[in-house]
Amino acid sequence: MARSKKAPSKQRSVLLFIRDLLIIFVVALLISFLIKTFLIRSFYIPSGSMENTLQIDDRIIVNQLEPELIPISRGDVIVFKDPGGWLLPQAEIVQNPIIAGVDWLLSVVGLSAPDSNDHLIKRVIGLPGDHVVCCNALGQMSVNDVPLDESAYVLLPAGDTKVSKDDFDVTIPADSLWMMGDNRYNSKDSRYNGDTVGKGYVPIDNVVGRALVVSWPLAHWAWLDDYPDVFREVEQADQGSE
Repeated sequence: MARSKKAPSKQRSVLLFIRDLLIIFVVALLISFLIKTFLIRSFYIPSGSMENTLQIDDRIIVNQLEPELIPISRGDVIVFKDPGGWLLPQAEIVQNPIIAGVDWLLSVVGLSAPDSNDHLIKRVIGLPGDHVVCCNALGQMSVNDVPLDESAYVLLPAGDTKVSKDDFDVTIPADSLWMMGDNRYNSKDSRYNGDTVGKGYVPIDNVVGRALVVSWPLAHWAWLDDYPDVFREVEQADQGSE
């Protein structure tokens, strides 16, 4: 009789253990989903337009509180949805059901980014109302008549000093941004999308968030700087005009 009572008791313990594991898994999945939806998520870098700041296939962590709760600043590295016409049509990726399922599960918790090819990542140069001009006699770009020293992050071909191959003179419309890649001679950014629906300007509503850190590979791990010193005089001029 004692043995017969122990068997059901042991079986019940195993079932309770499995139930608890399932509850923990579901709760962890829900928390991860909420974090991914409202706080942070992962993206990978598909092109070299942000070199040397970001390398092809780098993984980044993006803060999705910006711009909803935290205002966008000049110099921020921003992930945004294609405003229309910036990206070429992408061939559909074919995966076997197992890999597709794993990729979907990882995307739910923010560890995979199957939609990275539908997004772009650039640096914010101009905010709404800014007058952005390039280039002066020294090859510099200016924002609101303040020349910028971008040598800390801009990648230029050997022998070139102009921070943009092509000159431009724009005033950023309301609720829009002027975005440029750090790899200035190899970036299809706001300068080269003037014939699209948005005329090269990125609506703030298209911003997913600010890139905070390179998370993978470990050898590339780094916080992403917004270089406030580059834009400090512009910010001071803004405060003086208020």
